[in-house]
Amino acid sequence: MVKLGKWIGGGLGWAFGGPIGALLGFFLGSFFDIATVSSSKTSLNKGTQRGDFILTFLVLSAAVMKADKIIKKSELEFVKTFLKNNFGEQQTLESLQVLKELLEKDIPLDDVCHQVRFNMNNPLKLQIIHYLYGIAAADGEVHESEIRIIEEIAMKIGLSARDHNSVKSMFVRETDSAYEILGVSKSSTNDEIKKAYRSMAVKYHPDKVSNMGEDIQNAAKEKFQTLNDAYERIKRERNIV
Repeated sequence: MVKLGKWIGGGLGWAFGGPIGALLGFFLGSFFDIATVSSSKTSLNKGTQRGDFILTFLVLSAAVMKADKIIKKSELEFVKTFLKNNFGEQQTLESLQVLKELLEKDIPLDDVCHQVRFNMNNPLKLQIIHYLYGIAAADGEVHESEIRIIEEIAMKIGLSARDHNSVKSMFVRETDSAYEILGVSKSSTNDEIKKAYRSMAVKYHPDKVSNMGEDIQNAAKEKFQTLNDAYERIKRERNIV
């Protein structure tokens, strides 16, 4: 019997209730023991826990993977690799079983996003969107249907268009992608670009997700490095010192 509760443990907070909890409710009979349920209840309203983040990731991953009506092997491999690198073989098998069940369900996107909007902080929302674009790009191309649903998720969880476009530009490369990542345009002044970089650097800093564990913090470092690379390209282009 799969014991998902053994690795989530007491790390469930707000995700245990609401639509996310309802989606996962069918697992309670076989996956969660009484101790896990009890510890989860005591952690309610104490901010985003590690389990909240992982379950949100799985639920929204399912929504994006179903966006183009085709569940691609490359997308499953992306999720599997992420989970395996961060949580090990057994936890990956358990998580993939949860994902498989979610892929067969209708995701109440409005309700799930509403729950995330009011319980997860901005740095974690940015990380979720980054993961979702990673899934979308797993087959080498981010399809329009995938962009639309990620845009919808970003809006509904309360991310600004500027923040969403910044992450999107890390995966959907266009002529001015470096500027988009910083949330500016080619017409922006050097001072505006410097100010925008400092603002984004605060939002993207890996320390913002340090409470989620080393693995999620390492993933945030990749996003932070992409921001720095974009700034360096602009600096070279404009000879900014």
